[in-house]
Amino acid sequence: MAVAALIFAASSRSTVAGPRITGLDKVVHFSVYGLLGTLVCRQTGAGRGAVVAVLVASAFGASDEWHQSFVPGRTMELADWLADTAGAALGVAVYRRWPRYRAWLEQPVGRKGAVGS
Repeated sequence: MAVAALIFAASSRSTVAGPRITGLDKVVHFSVYGLLGTLVCRQTGAGRGAVVAVLVASAFGASDEWHQSFVPGRTMELADWLADTAGAALGVAVYRRWPRYRAWLEQPVGRKGAVGS
């Protein structure tokens, strides 16, 4: 999956470009893993697949934190993994419980009469 590959590539770098704002990295973790959880949920199904999606995204977050412990200048942080897991859980919950959002995500790109347009 492209998002997982991008996460791995970013965590392989010693530094990541961006502003140095306290706590911003947790917002980024939360947001990116919310997207990852949503995409995994789309692949596994919105029913029981929702639990699987959160577990998969959380496990990927844990493995990514472990991977960062080997990258010079990076560290493994429990708070990052918690933000990953919380973001995935919220992303999956929104995807499952908001039909209009789910319909918007699942419609073909460039289709006329798009939801919300």
